[in-house]
Amino acid sequence: MIVAVEQLVAVGIAPATAQVFAEPLNEACTRFRINTCARLSAFLAQCMVESSRFERLEENIFDTSAERIQAELPQPLPSLPELARLVRDPQALANRLYAGENGNRDERSGDGWKYRGRGLIRLRGREDYTDAARSLNSRYLDEPDLVARPVDACLTAAWFWHNAKLNLLADAALVDAITWRVNGRTMLDAGLRRQLSEDAAKTFV
Repeated sequence: MIVAVEQLVAVGIAPATAQVFAEPLNEACTRFRINTCARLSAFLAQCMVESSRFERLEENIFDTSAERIQAELPQPLPSLPELARLVRDPQALANRLYAGENGNRDERSGDGWKYRGRGLIRLRGREDYTDAARSLNSRYLDEPDLVARPVDACLTAAWFWHNAKLNLLADAALVDAITWRVNGRTMLDAGLRRQLSEDAAKTFV
C-alpha cells in the first residue's frame, strides 16, 4: 500500500512537508511491512504526534526556569546553583537529564546531548543509536544527526515500529497500547493519537 502526497496532506501534514516525506516514508513502510490501512494509520498517527506533524525531527530540550527543570530530574535533586546553570542551556540540560540512561555514560561524556531524541519516533540514548546503527547498517552512532534527516527519520521510526512488534497491535486496533510502547507511561496526547489514527484510516480507505 502506497501513501500519496495528497493523502498525507489530507491527514494534516503541510503540503511542502508531505512532498519531502512521501517517498522516504513509503520506502521505510514497505521495508518493515507497515503496509495495510490499519498499520499505516496507526503509524502515521504516532509519528505525527511525536514529530509535531513531521515538522520537528529533534526533541526540544530547553527550559526557562529552575522549577521546571527540578520537576524533570530524578532524585537526588541538584543544588540551586546547579539548576540555575541548566536554565536556557539545552546541551547542559540534556547531559544532566539523560546521564546514565539507555546506555549513556556520565554527564561529562556528553552522551545525553549527542544522543538526544531524533526522528519521527525518537531514538534516544547511546543504546538506541547503537542498535539502530547495527540493524540498519548506518553511521548513527558516530553521526547521530543523520537521524534528523527525513530519510533516516522515516527509516528509524519504521525500524522501531517493527522491533516493538507494533504491526500486531495495529492489526488489533490497540492504539492506546501502541502509545504506551512509543511514549511510555505518560501517554502524552493519547486522545489525539486515537483521533489521528481514525482520521487517517478514513483517508486510506
